[in-house]
Amino acid sequence: MMDLLDLYFYEDCPYQDESAELLKLEGRGKMRILSRENGTCACAGELAEYYERKSLKTPNYLGDGETFKPGDEIFEAEGDLKLLFRFWRVTQTFLTITCAIATKTASMVSEGRKANPDLIIATSRKTHPGFRIFEMKAVRAGGGDIHRNSLSDSIQFSQNHLEAVGELGKLRAVKKIEIEPRTREEAFKYAEMADIMLLDHLSPEELQELGPELKKLNSKLELAVGGIEAKKIPEYAPFVDIIVISAPYYAKPLDFTTKINRI
Repeated sequence: MMDLLDLYFYEDCPYQDESAELLKLEGRGKMRILSRENGTCACAGELAEYYERKSLKTPNYLGDGETFKPGDEIFEAEGDLKLLFRFWRVTQTFLTITCAIATKTASMVSEGRKANPDLIIATSRKTHPGFRIFEMKAVRAGGGDIHRNSLSDSIQFSQNHLEAVGELGKLRAVKKIEIEPRTREEAFKYAEMADIMLLDHLSPEELQELGPELKKLNSKLELAVGGIEAKKIPEYAPFVDIIVISAPYYAKPLDFTTKINRI
């Protein structure tokens, strides 16, 4: 994570801050990032750790999952004034994105669990390159879970896999096996083998009818659905165990502002 943050800050200031150099900024300062709207915080702690490594103090910041309202302070840092000016824009932008993801996730979890208290909202691998570790941490801060961290941590046979191999044999693995059938017939065929059945692009009515029949064949089978809009979560929630969705990653960044003053 430290390497990624180094990259983000280097990208914004590869050599020197020309404005700060011309003004000959010196001394100590305080930076405060404030919210202009309601939300849920994520990843401020990672920034605080980075700041401390750069000899900046972070006396106050919100933890993962903490909620805030307009005017609340999200992150505070003190130290070298020139360094604060170098860091503030990337820091603010980073937090507007991670907190937006956490906020969107929290909203979706809340809506889904009104219809199904045991529902899991899980996000996919469709993250932005170079930002996955923070996006997924933000999802967890909002009360969601991760469908798959990467290709290396779980087994999922998609419709494309089934197209490529034609038919799955009798497979066993230590890790859970998830199958995305192409047809209703395949769903029944692989129900006993699967730990999770991903039933994309079905209507709530179809899931209501199909789900109990599949669980008769495998009482431990978990049913998941993907390919739906966030606004339809309450319609699908009663009939599945997991909703797989990417919407939190594309949440509109929150509106934050930064104040810097000399101390």
